[in-house]
Amino acid sequence: MIYKWDLTIPQLSGSKTRKGYIYLPDYYEDEPARRFPVMYMFDGHNVFFDSDATYGKSWGMNSYMGWTRKPLIIVAIECNHEGNQRLIEYSPLSYENTTLGKVQGKGKVYMDWMVNELKPVIDAKLRTMPDREHTIVCGSSMGGLMALYGAVEYNHVFQRAACLSPSLWISPAKIVRMISRAQIKNDTCIYLDYGSEEIYNHAASAEALISVAHHLLSKRVNLAFRIVPGGTHCEACWEQQVPIFMDCLGL
Repeated sequence: MIYKWDLTIPQLSGSKTRKGYIYLPDYYEDEPARRFPVMYMFDGHNVFFDSDATYGKSWGMNSYMGWTRKPLIIVAIECNHEGNQRLIEYSPLSYENTTLGKVQGKGKVYMDWMVNELKPVIDAKLRTMPDREHTIVCGSSMGGLMALYGAVEYNHVFQRAACLSPSLWISPAKIVRMISRAQIKNDTCIYLDYGSEEIYNHAASAEALISVAHHLLSKRVNLAFRIVPGGTHCEACWEQQVPIFMDCLGL
């Protein structure tokens, strides 16, 4: 069962509405005493339905969850599509870009909203397991960077993260510095991947990926690190990784 609703994030986009999506297992109502882990996902419009997806192809999470019947609630929030607002919302750091100039990242504002406003509402209205051990964050590209940011800087909230094709190229040195300074519990589990056909799309990507993996391992993180053979930067490729990262995260 997937429910859609309209929501606002006033501190990011004022009164402009965006879609939220909630997936509940089809046996949710039949087992009223059961509680469920929750996975929070970025780019919610690309998660479930091809008809809602930006480029007409979603991750197909609805189909995957339907046939696997995994005991998991998924909460996925649409990004702001106006201009460069997605890039700004999903940037945990501010940085200089040759095309856009100075980007003032609002990723912290977004994550504070997710952790302090969205999550409490989800935990109050649904039968969740609200503790850190059962709270997961997931995304791809800029959303993958935000998932990594969530696992590192909000480690008291998220024990597990799936970071697909994270946009490490935006500011590699700052990202590595953030990880090196972070207090990360050694039970943290992170799935990190990059497609072999996209890794050189940005000059800094390959080196940044190795540095990030190294620093995560130095923190004793349970890291699943993959270069996806033939992998590209698109929803069709990320859909193929869903069974793999779900298993790596123990979901």
